Amino acid sequence: MPDSSIFDAEADAEARRLIARIDALSTVHDPQHGGVRVRWRRFGNGNGDTQPPLVLLHGGHGSWMHWLRNIEALSATRTLWLPDMPGFNDSDAPQRPALDPLLDALGGTLDSLIGAHREIDLGGFSFGGFVASRFALQRGDVRRLALLGSGGHGTLRRMTVEMINWRAARDRDEERAALLHNLHALMLHDEAAIDALAFVIHDISCHGTRFRSKDVSLAGGLQAALDAIEGPQLLLWGEHDVTADSRPLVAQLVAGHANRQGAVIGGVGHWVQYERADEVNARLAAFFA
Repeated sequence: MPDSSIFDAEADAEARRLIARIDALSTVHDPQHGGVRVRWRRFGNGNGDTQPPLVLLHGGHGSWMHWLRNIEALSATRTLWLPDMPGFNDSDAPQRPALDPLLDALGGTLDSLIGAHREIDLGGFSFGGFVASRFALQRGDVRRLALLGSGGHGTLRRMTVEMINWRAARDRDEERAALLHNLHALMLHDEAAIDALAFVIHDISCHGTRFRSKDVSLAGGLQAALDAIEGPQLLLWGEHDVTADSRPLVAQLVAGHANRQGAVIGGVGHWVQYERADEVNARLAAFFA
């Protein structure tokens, strides 16, 4: 079990200062579509006039902060648009808790910000990976698509540790212990990666989640969506990702598809862009360049 010293008040305060510093680099937008307000954060100017904006979608029980360790590196050369998807963190929940209204609000608000039919690059993590694949189909005008630890693959998970229902905790101490347990069981493989920043992001994001993503992710449909999308695709998984058996899955998804490249990053778990930020940043920068 990770060291509970991550709950130290000083470590917690430092993590929150870092989140606030990155957040302060953004321009915040709150467009509405169909009565649903979606919070978008825009980072960087980069080559916004010569390259498509890069849209990054977070995972289930997540928020824009799933990309916190990637924002500065990627926004150095690109304009980034990061939403809290409908039903998560600072955004409204769709009136009907299903994928179609989420996609509708996401697409409508993005188009109001950057213009309909403007070409984008698109990335998605976990549940956000499957959302990205469906979003690319629905909206179109996606130049390149990168998925990290994507949901929707329809193959078996390899969870070895049961998750704990943190909402049933009797007090804050029990709740924090449950959230820390889940962070290790699902998100991160190396205990050394489970620091105060990872916990604060997980804590805030879990409390801000009002959309049940698990059923959508487990229903499958990723491969069919990828098969219908044109343009280059990058598929990344962590070696120890418990949401899939990553090596055979990547091999299966890329076989026979010249427009797809896949990689399994060694020694890491599901939240690969946090646990191995430098390597993932380099891979994404090269792919989207």
